[in-house]
Amino acid sequence: MAQIRFRDPAGSVRTGELSDGEITAAGRTYDRDAVDVLPPVEPTKIVCVGRNYAKHADERGADVPDRPLLFLKPPNAVAGPGDEIVLPEGKERVDHEAELAVVIGKQARNVDAADVDEYIAGYTCFNDLSNRDDQDQEKNWVRGKAFDNSAPIGPAIAPPEALPDDASIELRVNGETKQSSTIEHLIFSIPELIEEITTYLTLEPGDLIATGTPEGVGPLSDGDEIEIEIEGVGTLEHTVVRE
Repeated sequence: MAQIRFRDPAGSVRTGELSDGEITAAGRTYDRDAVDVLPPVEPTKIVCVGRNYAKHADERGADVPDRPLLFLKPPNAVAGPGDEIVLPEGKERVDHEAELAVVIGKQARNVDAADVDEYIAGYTCFNDLSNRDDQDQEKNWVRGKAFDNSAPIGPAIAPPEALPDDASIELRVNGETKQSSTIEHLIFSIPELIEEITTYLTLEPGDLIATGTPEGVGPLSDGDEIEIEIEGVGTLEHTVVRE
């Protein structure tokens, strides 16, 4: 059953189980639409993977990397379901990037690919909002990737067994499909990513690994409504506005 964080009508932040539009927590049942749904985790860091779909590398005019291309998003980047995200001022192109995110369940360091299952709490939807104006001019992608609320996540954490091996991933802008693929096309698999990342840094419970985006990324405009749907995981919805 999916796990969800929310603020109840009294203002308390709770974690509950989501099923058929209802949330069960602390002995009570809540209508999901009657509570404020929060980001499902509060990560200390988000490790993102660039160019992990060959067709996305092609559309960006870049080579497929020979090892996972990693970059970080900090906690200030987190946004939640239903949030209205203000895009960076004065930037001509900020793109959507639908991704499957792995939620880490316990501290992980030097994890062998064969043992990753015991470290995965589940999966959630992720939008790697990308400021191309600056990303294309810098090497470390701080301006391009780490700006405030550039990592909408949610709505819940689906258990590992809920994710099909060939899960579809789709992004819609104002109801029009812009990205559509499956996780079968990942260049580096989730076990390979966890092994590589934990060779260099420690992942803490609640940290995320954003596994990369398929082809079809594109610019967002003022007032756009975004939906990211991943089979077995759920649908993340949010909007964007221009300052």
